[in-house]
Amino acid sequence: MGQISQFLPFLLMFVVIYFFMIRPQQKKIKQEKEFEAALKVGDKIITKSGFHGKIAELTETTAVIETMSGKLKIERSAISLELTAALNKKA
Repeated sequence: MGQISQFLPFLLMFVVIYFFMIRPQQKKIKQEKEFEAALKVGDKIITKSGFHGKIAELTETTAVIETMSGKLKIERSAISLELTAALNKKA
C-alpha cells in the first residue's frame, strides 16, 4: 500500500494531462482530417494565409484554387475555412 500511495500523485497527474491536453488535441486533428476530406471542387474557401478563392482542382494532398489574380496550388492542410455552406445558410 505504501508504494501505491507514492505513485498515486504521478498517476493522477498523467490522467489530468491526458484529459486536458492530449485528448482535445487528438479530437482537433481528427476534425481537421475530416474537414480536408470533405472539401470538393467548387467550394469557396479561405486559406490560413488569408487568400480567398474557389477550389478548381483537388488531389490527395494539394488543391488548386482560383483567385481574382490567377490560380494557386496549395496544400490541403493550408485551407482554414470553407465558405460555401456558410453562404448558402444566409441565402
